[in-house]
Amino acid sequence: MKFRPLHDRVVVRRIESNERTVGGIIIPDTAKEKPQEGEIIAVGPGARDEQGKVVALDVKVGDHILFGKWSGTEVKIDGEELLIMKESDVMGVIEGHSAKAKKAA
Repeated sequence: MKFRPLHDRVVVRRIESNERTVGGIIIPDTAKEKPQEGEIIAVGPGARDEQGKVVALDVKVGDHILFGKWSGTEVKIDGEELLIMKESDVMGVIEGHSAKAKKAA
């Protein structure tokens, strides 16, 4: 199924962090916090300004982002847990970082 967000919303796939600390201690699932990093997999067309013109979003598909701990709404699409949030919930884009490379590591 394809999902297209509306207005200034984005769909984000969380990027899981390492299961070990720097010292080599394995962190169990029950003690882990949900990651606050993600990869944008879909974006809406943008919000409308006072004149009714569509203002394009600053983020794009494939961007690696940071977002707030309580940001977005969790949804399950095709069995995958995703987040839908407004662009304003995105704190920033991590430049020069490939989200796919981190997933493979």
